[in-house]
Amino acid sequence: MTRTLSNRTFEIVRDWIASGFLPCNAPLIQDELATKLGVSRLTLRESLARLEQEGFVVGRANRGYFVQSMSVDQMNEIYALLLALEPNAAAHAAGLATLVDQTAAIEAYHRLESAVDQDISIISICNRFFHLSMVRPGNRDFTTQLIERLYTLSARYVVAYLQPKSRCIQAYKTHATLLDAFISRDQAGLSELLSDHIRITLEDLVHQVELSKRLRQTKRTSW
Repeated sequence: MTRTLSNRTFEIVRDWIASGFLPCNAPLIQDELATKLGVSRLTLRESLARLEQEGFVVGRANRGYFVQSMSVDQMNEIYALLLALEPNAAAHAAGLATLVDQTAAIEAYHRLESAVDQDISIISICNRFFHLSMVRPGNRDFTTQLIERLYTLSARYVVAYLQPKSRCIQAYKTHATLLDAFISRDQAGLSELLSDHIRITLEDLVHQVELSKRLRQTKRTSW
C-alpha cells in the first residue's frame, strides 16, 4: 500500500509539472504539497527523490526541491533520442500489429482528435498514448518504456509547441497520416513520416524558444 501510494504521488506531481500546473523553477513547499496530496512527508520525499532521478525536479542543498527548468539542451536531447528510437520501433510494431492492436491505435487517435477543444495538457497526454499505441505491438518492452519516459519528459515542450492553435490542426493531419501508414503496415513510410514529424516538431520548438527569448530581451531593453 505504501509503495502504491508513493507511485501515485510520483505520478500526480509528475503530471502537474508536465502540464505546467507546477511551473518551471517553482519551489516545492513540502508541507503544503503533502497536505494537498493527503500523504505523509516521507511518502512525498520518496516521490520527489524519484522525480529528481527522472529529471523533473532538482534538489538544492538547504533549499529543498524546485521544478526543473526547461532548456533547449534538454529538448534537443529528448528529441534526438526519440528520433533514434521511435521510427524504427513503430515500423517494427506495424509489421507485427494484430487487428486488436490496430483498433487500439485507431481509438487512441480518435481520443486525441476529440481532445482538440480541451486543455492542452490533456491533448499532450492523448498525444503520448497515440504514439505509444504504435510502438507497443512490437513487444520490445524496454524500448517502449524508454519511449514512454521520453514522451513524459517532453510533455512540457509539447504543451508549449501546441500553444498556437494552427499547430494543433496540423498535428492532427500528421497523426492521421501516421495512423494510415501503421494500419496499412507501410513500415518504411511510417518510419520516414515519424522521423520527419519529430524533426519538424523540434525545429518549431527551437524557433519558438528563440523567439520568446528575443521578446524577453526586447522588453528588458525597452525598460
